[in-house]
Parts: sequence; structure tokens; C-alpha cells
Amino acid sequence: MQNMLLKHKVGQIGEEMATKYLKNKGFSIVVRNYRKPWGEIDIIAQKGEVLHFIEVKTVTREGVLHETSDSYEPEDNIHPWKLKRLSRTIETFLLKNEKYEDCDWQLDAIAVYLDTEQKLLKIEYIEDIF
Repeated sequence: MQNMLLKHKVGQIGEEMATKYLKNKGFSIVVRNYRKPWGEIDIIAQKGEVLHFIEVKTVTREGVLHETSDSYEPEDNIHPWKLKRLSRTIETFLLKNEKYEDCDWQLDAIAVYLDTEQKLLKIEYIEDIF
């Protein structure tokens, strides 16, 4: 139970940092945590004429990150079944929000790396993963 609470807290911190990152890059946030019984989109944001559906993955790491590290990457957790659920949730959002029906859209991911004190180590923005 304690581990689940910590994981949830780390995830919330990551989503908050990802939201700030996107705003700093000129995105406007449309909605956060868009939930349906079959899936959830962490962040829906718009930049220009493109709607971005963004999956946020957050991990905690010790110390400094090294580019040669071959350990688990947060985006590795976006499996085909997750993509299928995201696709269905995106479709639902677009059908229920007519003002976006003619928008171009893409599925992106943001990997947030925190240290053991939950301070930001780095953010990676991975565009158009679907």
C-alpha cells in the first residue's frame, strides 16, 4: 500500500513537471487526466493547429543520469496494449469535442526523471510515437 502511494505521488509530480515543461514550450493545456473506463490520457495540449495527446512516464533514479545507462527507460512501459487503450481514448475525446474534429493530432510521450529526493534530473519529450 505504501509503495502504491509513493508511486502515485511520483506520478503526480512527474505530470506537474511535464505540464510546466509544455507551457514553457508554448503549448496550451486543454485538459489533464482525461479518463474513460477503457483508458486515460495524462495531458491533452495544443500548439498551433496540432492537438497533442501526451503520455507521461516518471521514474526515480539515484544521482546523476548517464547517457550510457542501459537500465529501464520510462517510455519502455508504453506497450502495444497501452497504445490500443490510448487510441480508443483519443478517438472518444475527438468524437465528444467537435471543436477539435478538424485538428491534426499526434500521440507523444514525456519521460520525467527524478532523483530520490523527487527533484528533476531531466525531461525528454518524444514526439509522434503512434
